[in-house]
Amino acid sequence: MSATVRLGTCSWADEGLLKTWYPRGISTAAARLGYYAERFDTVEVDSPFYALPAPEVTGRWAQRTPDDFVFHVKAHASMTGHEPADQEAAFAAFREALAPLELSGKLRAVLLQYHPRFVKSAAAKEELGRVRALLDPLVPLVEFRHRSWLEPWEQTDTLTFLEQHGLAYVSVDAPATRASNVVPRVAAATHALAYVRFHGRNWKTWNIRGGKSSDRFDWMYAPEELAEWVAPVGRLAEEADEVYALFNNNKDDFAPRSAVIFRGLLDEAGIDAAGGIEPPPERPTLF
Repeated sequence: MSATVRLGTCSWADEGLLKTWYPRGISTAAARLGYYAERFDTVEVDSPFYALPAPEVTGRWAQRTPDDFVFHVKAHASMTGHEPADQEAAFAAFREALAPLELSGKLRAVLLQYHPRFVKSAAAKEELGRVRALLDPLVPLVEFRHRSWLEPWEQTDTLTFLEQHGLAYVSVDAPATRASNVVPRVAAATHALAYVRFHGRNWKTWNIRGGKSSDRFDWMYAPEELAEWVAPVGRLAEEADEVYALFNNNKDDFAPRSAVIFRGLLDEAGIDAAGGIEPPPERPTLF
């Protein structure tokens, strides 16, 4: 039986969403998460990359979402080579901050987006080999930002290594460019959980100096672009037990709008999916 492809966005509280996606009156933290959870049953929380939240905050995330809602959280910068740190201490601090969410059973995976200077090497593979034990039982999601890991002659070795060490490869859709910090579009499952991130295809702003993330990811997907992923994602649904497709094109409301388009394409192809549709209207009460 094929897995259900669960759609979501990378954050429910980006500036673009606050300005353009939430209706008037949806203005509190609780109301925004509630509104989001009516339309999607999974989310990737990227803000902990910049600063770890207080445990009280992560506990409220769990309290404000349905029982079957699934969180994935981006690792802090100190965990993936963006800041100098002791690896074990950085992972421990992260686990402590996310403990209430993890204890709720709603935290499924941790996104490890490695720095572009994390080039494939024996030392880098040794560092990766320690990750599973530091996160268990959470699923480590590995996203590379240096193409040395996914060059054609390296792909098999890289994917095999991840599978052998209990690490889930993050498939990415990103601009087609020769920049070394962009990996090719490879759909692969190295774990029972498969994960795809859609970054948009704006090669003009990907490496713009001084730009914000909303500049890098300023891209509204066209249906024909997302159609390229229908068959690969369908294949992942056959190979993995869980499949997540998260949209990170976080300019304005591009991410949820792109997810809606992709949901329609998956439905047309007969691939089971969740998220990306409007909830049914509430029935009026007689009393």
